Amino acid sequence: MTRRVALVTGVGRLAGLGAALAVRLAVDGFDVATTHWSPYDERMPWGPRPDDPAQVADAIRSTGARTATVPADLARVDAPAALLDEVERTLGPVSVLVLSHAESVDSGLLDTEVESFDRHLAVNVRASWLLVKEFAERFPQDAVGRGRVVALTSDAVVGNVPYGASKGALDRVVLAAARELSHLKVSANVVNPGPVDTGWMTAELRDHVAAATPLGRSGTPSDVASLVSFLCSEQGGWVNGQLINSDGGLHA
Repeated sequence: MTRRVALVTGVGRLAGLGAALAVRLAVDGFDVATTHWSPYDERMPWGPRPDDPAQVADAIRSTGARTATVPADLARVDAPAALLDEVERTLGPVSVLVLSHAESVDSGLLDTEVESFDRHLAVNVRASWLLVKEFAERFPQDAVGRGRVVALTSDAVVGNVPYGASKGALDRVVLAAARELSHLKVSANVVNPGPVDTGWMTAELRDHVAAATPLGRSGTPSDVASLVSFLCSEQGGWVNGQLINSDGGLHA
């Protein structure tokens, strides 16, 4: 049986959400393409992770899936089209698109620089819109009714204004797709996973999140992967146009 192709963006770190999502979709039976952009990791607190994309690819292959690992600077206007070109060339047309990439540099209302604000919008909003657009324009006819778009969002905004503002705009782009891609019968949903410890939390913050969450812990990458797996499955196809808080009850 021919495996369908999923594209997961933002898979630069083995400990990140993108890696968990990509490997889970491979387990579910997809061939999985991933993107990463090493210069972003180099300026983040966790530093460069040059070997991580290859390790994620090895984990995907270990499930029996094919994969393609594509560097992509999503701040560039031409990156989404070039990315889909490469994935189609190596794996075939994409029928599942998972947006887990993000520019995220903390700054508030009074200290955000224009360049930073513009970069957040370019990566988190414009690139996501262009990826959804390219995905829809190339969508394979034999997958009509089985297409999925899932994006990861956040409601963090205080002290992180450009990130929070761009994530709010991302939500609206993806939720619009739930209606505007009705001719392809593609479902489009947004997942807010709440605080997920991928190595960035301090012990103090981890304890604070656990105390504030009814289930008594912070989220894990596998928690997020389980929900995304369901939304991308045949069983999850009826869920459409939703922003889902999957956070252990933190928002309750």
